[in-house]
Amino acid sequence: STPGMFDVLGKYKSLKYIGVFGLFSNLTIASYYCYIESWTLSYVFHSINGTFLHIKPTDFFPEYLGINHASVFALPLEAFFWFVLTLTLNVWILSRGLAKGIEIAAKIGVPLLIVFGAILAIKGLTLTTNDPGVIESPLAGLNFVWEPNFNGLTNPTTWLAAAGQIFFTLSVGMGSIHCYAAYIKEKEDIALNASSAGWMNEFVEVVLGGSILIPISTAYLGLAAVQASTAGGSGFSLGFLTLPTLFNNWGWFAPIAGAMWFGLLFFAGITSSLAMGQPILSFFTDEFKVTRIKGAILFGLATFVLGFVCVWLYPGGSFDEFDFWTGTFSLVVFALLESIVFSYIFGIDKGWKELNQGSDINVPIIFKYIIKYITPFFIGIIFIGAMVKPDTNWGIAISNLFSGNGWQFAKDSVIGVIFHVGAEKYNWFENSMPTEIFVKDFTRILLMFTFILIAYLVHISWKKKQTYTKE
Repeated sequence: STPGMFDVLGKYKSLKYIGVFGLFSNLTIASYYCYIESWTLSYVFHSINGTFLHIKPTDFFPEYLGINHASVFALPLEAFFWFVLTLTLNVWILSRGLAKGIEIAAKIGVPLLIVFGAILAIKGLTLTTNDPGVIESPLAGLNFVWEPNFNGLTNPTTWLAAAGQIFFTLSVGMGSIHCYAAYIKEKEDIALNASSAGWMNEFVEVVLGGSILIPISTAYLGLAAVQASTAGGSGFSLGFLTLPTLFNNWGWFAPIAGAMWFGLLFFAGITSSLAMGQPILSFFTDEFKVTRIKGAILFGLATFVLGFVCVWLYPGGSFDEFDFWTGTFSLVVFALLESIVFSYIFGIDKGWKELNQGSDINVPIIFKYIIKYITPFFIGIIFIGAMVKPDTNWGIAISNLFSGNGWQFAKDSVIGVIFHVGAEKYNWFENSMPTEIFVKDFTRILLMFTFILIAYLVHISWKKKQTYTKE
């Protein structure tokens, strides 16, 4: 587990508490991630069942999540059923162990993911304006995906989101990769395995994924509509609200295409959630000596409690709070601390030796200095910039500060998010009913409590170790 790993990286006893971020991120992200995962599984069922031939996803999805009502609460029975089913499947696979559970799931899921993705990409990119419903070439969408937008480079929150995404997708800013590193052999080729895993991940996520959603949507909706739908930086609405309808243009292949698309997302999701569950399970089995089955059940119960909050308070914004604080902010903080501990406490020279030991490829020496100096500096700048981002450009903001007019935080800056900058109302209750502000603050308190609880479990487990050592 990450607390154990950080505990041996240096002489400071407090280092193990940095590792709490690894457990915290895995558990809390898994809680809402399993909910998203359950959407994809239910959409596989509804695609095969032909549901979207009779009802628009734009009508189906809000009702499915229970957000069609003027309330911050929701308990959609169907969504809850699929969430429990998905979580149960995760727990069962985890309980079977690495070889019989996670490894088998990966061997089945990853090839199917690539096959489904390749079929959909080829089908989508070969659409022409002569096909029914097609109004524009899908290649226009592909060009949109790969055409850089340099305006975002000056926005610190864009960098924060991008950093959070890459730290999540490569499991660097969470405890997953650390856990699996414990199983490698001393002479294992870390450099080659890390590079190939990163390249393969980005190929599937960026190249293959980018060749499906945007090009197909562009073909049927037009580039202008796609640009409007992705203006916020996400293709979420296209994936769940639009694509199922667009597949209806494919005749007999429509339900198969829908099942493939959401099956692809499900396999991508479950391999990720299993990777998040393993470190939590390992923490329970290693530090508290419980069986693997009990450890998996404990992970399932903790994930269920936190995930239920996301389901129940989804209309009030609890889900988004989980996503920001655990799926972005926590990952960047942990990655920053990791880079500092690795380079300056464990020692970059020892780390570089470990990296190249037994490797078939030589990592260029320049990366040693990038890791030591550039990486922590760059992440630190992103973090500070996102924390204090002003509501105007930086030049005007600095001028206003020195003119005695203070510093106005942007509503999407971290401090702006904390203090609900830009909110119309700040009260917790209105007409005796909880408001969205209450839900957001409640979620933050819950997340802080979860972090403190994990830190306490780390504390008592190490206290037990010291007792055993003395005896």
